[in-house]
Amino acid sequence: MTDRPIPRSTDLKRRDFLRAVCGGAAAFALHGVVGRATRATDGRRSARRNIVFILSDDHRYDFMGFMERAPAFLETPAMDRMAARGAHVVNAFVSTSLCSPSRASNLTGQYRHHHHIEDNQRPEAEGTVFFPRYMQKAGYQTAFIGKWHMGHEQDDPRPGFDHWVSFKGQGVSFDPELNVNVTKGYPDSL
Repeated sequence: MTDRPIPRSTDLKRRDFLRAVCGGAAAFALHGVVGRATRATDGRRSARRNIVFILSDDHRYDFMGFMERAPAFLETPAMDRMAARGAHVVNAFVSTSLCSPSRASNLTGQYRHHHHIEDNQRPEAEGTVFFPRYMQKAGYQTAFIGKWHMGHEQDDPRPGFDHWVSFKGQGVSFDPELNVNVTKGYPDSL
């Protein structure tokens, strides 16, 4: 563990990140060309770059191992590698500091008064479109893994995700029942 951040080629502000993501998605959708320089695991050129979007609730922006002020005990090697090889948004914030409304804003690009998810029990409205649907239309495979929590007792897969692993509500601390692509069970039985 070092006291200095891992050197990155990119430190983005939120506005620049959104501009890049939206511009890249638009370019891909219009021309079918994004990230031709990457390679697939078998050595062939890949048609597009991988996009990994990680959203964590109640997580300090600077609580990752590669951050300058991270405590010595904090080790996040996978996150450190991703930040070094990709982009890390240095000016991130939420418009609504409550789990479900915040998650809905991140997945729709809308403020709470537009997506109408105002608390942790309210499900998303019929016809709500989350950004992974646009990714699917652009040829990406998408996955959701974690706490959905929009609709307290719902854990059904949502449109826009090819792979789904979630649970009802906020989940439980020990041995949660998971919904893995509609198959329900416990971690040791799936």
